[in-house]
Amino acid sequence: MNAPVRGLAALLLWLAVYLNLAPLSRRLTYGLLSLPQGTKLASAVEFFLYEAPKVLMLLLLVVFAMGIIRTFFTPQRTRRMLAGKRESAGNVLAALLGVVTPFCSCSAVPLFIGFVTAGVPLGVTFSFLVSAPMVNEVALVLLFGLFGWKVALLYAGTGVAIAIAAGWVIGRLGMERHVEDWVYKTRAAEDALEASQPWADRIEAGREAVRAIVGKVWPYVLAGIAVGAGIHGYVPEDFMASLMGKSAWWSVPAAVAIGIPMYSNAAGIVPVISALIEKGAALGTALAFMMAVIGLSLPETIILRKVLKPRLIAVFIGVVGTGILVVGYLFNFLF
Repeated sequence: MNAPVRGLAALLLWLAVYLNLAPLSRRLTYGLLSLPQGTKLASAVEFFLYEAPKVLMLLLLVVFAMGIIRTFFTPQRTRRMLAGKRESAGNVLAALLGVVTPFCSCSAVPLFIGFVTAGVPLGVTFSFLVSAPMVNEVALVLLFGLFGWKVALLYAGTGVAIAIAAGWVIGRLGMERHVEDWVYKTRAAEDALEASQPWADRIEAGREAVRAIVGKVWPYVLAGIAVGAGIHGYVPEDFMASLMGKSAWWSVPAAVAIGIPMYSNAAGIVPVISALIEKGAALGTALAFMMAVIGLSLPETIILRKVLKPRLIAVFIGVVGTGILVVGYLFNFLF
């Protein structure tokens, strides 16, 4: 059996299992485990047995595909694509490239130095830095799996819009002098020529992405869904409405203020948010909290202090935080 046939067979098997997860979770809960229907424990167990494999299977598929796509957008090629681009068009391109080339907080400084020394405008650089961590495939897969495609698409669209607007505003403010002086003295590294890759290497890159990303986040996914299952089964209906509901106007800024100092990732936090919304929390408030945690975290700003002066960091937090507040209230208005 050649590689394309094996790939098609694996995809069909994936689809067959995915479409039967709901009846399988019910049979396991009420058949194999013999839990009585209508009890809190049975509700929590069924929630976990359905959501955990569903989210992990979606992650496997999407991360594998993104691993292949990412071979076409290496950091070196991204930097060359953005170098010399004017603002506005550059902000849009940078925010979109950030979606397909996500990075972790630990790589923020070398990426920032590489972009600036290659001649990428400061505002365009920030559009990339905001978009890459906020709109990543793990967050989108979890949102799609737990809320549906409309919410996932709106989150991606508003996340990219925040990145474009934040980069454009920072670019208009002319804050280049608030970058640490040593950054501009750093010599841009010469990129090695990238040879075109055969498809076998790109598929191997997809497998490696699965091993690296899914292998890292699966404990957070299971822990998050376990907490979510507990909330699903045991927290009374509408319990969260008074704390995080639409009627509590202050809940959006409070969620952002609480979320910024925290350090987590989408894998652990989205399942919990899903369960909180089920119990009465407003969607906009919950997503504003999530954006603040994964897109504007305190650890990342501490790392960026190596290359940015305090005033530019304050502007970065203020502009992005304002964008998240707008998105929070917008989601609460629409849903």
